[in-house]
Amino acid sequence: MKFADFAARADEIEAETADLEITALVRALFEDANDDLPIVARFVQGRVFPAWDSTTLDVGPNLCYEAIARAAGPNVDADDVESRLAETGEIGAVAASYEFGGQRGLASFGTGGRDGLTVAEVDRSLRGLAAAEGSGSQDRKVDVLFGLFNRSSPAEARYLARLVLSEMRIGVGEGTVRDAIAEAFDAPVEAVKRALQVSNDYGRVAELARDEGEDGLERVRLEIGRPVQAMLAQAGTVADALEAWETVAVETKYDGARVQVHFDGDDVAVFSRNMEDVTDALPEIVAFVEENLREPAILDGEVVAVEPRPDGDGVRPLPFQEVLRRFRRKHDVGRMLEEVTLWLHAFDCLHVDGEDLLDAPLVERHERLTDALADGVSKLTLTDDPEEIAAIEEVALEDGHEGIMLKNPESTYSPGRRGKNWLKHKPDVETLDLVVTGAEWGEGRRAKFLGTFLLSARTPSGYETIGKVATGITDEKLAELTELLEPEIESQRGKDVTIRPSTVFEVGYEEIQRSPTYSSGYALRFPRFVSVRADKDPADADSLERIERLAESR
Repeated sequence: MKFADFAARADEIEAETADLEITALVRALFEDANDDLPIVARFVQGRVFPAWDSTTLDVGPNLCYEAIARAAGPNVDADDVESRLAETGEIGAVAASYEFGGQRGLASFGTGGRDGLTVAEVDRSLRGLAAAEGSGSQDRKVDVLFGLFNRSSPAEARYLARLVLSEMRIGVGEGTVRDAIAEAFDAPVEAVKRALQVSNDYGRVAELARDEGEDGLERVRLEIGRPVQAMLAQAGTVADALEAWETVAVETKYDGARVQVHFDGDDVAVFSRNMEDVTDALPEIVAFVEENLREPAILDGEVVAVEPRPDGDGVRPLPFQEVLRRFRRKHDVGRMLEEVTLWLHAFDCLHVDGEDLLDAPLVERHERLTDALADGVSKLTLTDDPEEIAAIEEVALEDGHEGIMLKNPESTYSPGRRGKNWLKHKPDVETLDLVVTGAEWGEGRRAKFLGTFLLSARTPSGYETIGKVATGITDEKLAELTELLEPEIESQRGKDVTIRPSTVFEVGYEEIQRSPTYSSGYALRFPRFVSVRADKDPADADSLERIERLAESR
């Protein structure tokens, strides 16, 4: 395909505003691409390399401006190009504003003239440009780009410049390409979708759909060394999880960097969430995997920075910013290895010993992970008890982690999807200041402590109950609270005590809902103790009127 033809089609696509029409135009482009189909499927998204390939052109704006200026003529320099960009706001329009073709230089000889510029040639030239390295590589890149621009018409230059700077912006996203492939080659969209998830290569999938149909698409498998997009989570509550699934899979949410680990039995490769190869920056993770992973596999996990605890009992996690000091470092890795230690927490298994596990339920994938990896596996707990979930969250927070993950035990692994099967739950950000009006003595080792506290909202005539809180409180804190509140006990019946309204608790919660259980007519879902508000008297606590407003605003 002539690059001029590709540019003309891109113009049509960019001018269209209706999604269905855009898909139809991309479909027609694919149908006419012939041998250049894999390239065209990438170019239309502004890609030169497959999505899984972290190779970049390594061409900055200034280098591109210089190449455009050289092709534009002796009276144009990079500053002129940048000035036009400031006026137009888009590099494609700037490139299209010049008349190229009159300049001669090393890169423009022996190329067959302007008419010979094809999609395949552009692809080949840009790949060669990406491979340039070492002394003089920047000059060679400018030469290559100058040669391409010098052979370009204004329309071709528009899309060449955008392609070089990854700014295609013609309204074609991944979903459009997926649907266009399915329509162009009469393939089931779900088969195309799955092949894209597994391969992360739109060019390859387009070619398979055309040449081998559904059978070819279904044969696509994960490959060790070729990363796929990570499955993503959305924010959610414990209530959301318990309402959606009979049983919830709960694990720690780590404050680290997402990684995908590939091990072929000999070599380890580690990729970031954006599928960038970060293997060289993480030598201790590589060594850990080599020592602990028993068979070839692809794992999903989190890399966390740690330091020894002051009391010498194990390690504690450090903030995410510490991970960044190591994560993409290319130089002084040895020195940084001594300054920042990283641990791997693996929580999922996508492939093991030649078998893809994307369609297996979460619980099975975790079992396979535990079988394959001797150490470093994140604990997964199955429960339908909100109190147990709260206790797991309490431990995670006390250990210095972000919170917890709530997952559907039956969920498959969907690369790149942010669905409702994985929920991330961090500590409650909404709180109320409520008065303690009662309590219960604990049991077992906590029998000498007040362990559950009755909370009330202020009203003009007194206090109305709204819930009880027992989570988020350590044994040490229970001892303090018992010492604080025991003198305020007004009466006792069995284990239940009535407490004079004198103390205000700050309490986090997930939701306020109507409930006949408490005299206020409301209840807090999953309340959590935050602190004692020693600076507040009961008269300063939250009123029932405010609680009603909060409940109605949801």
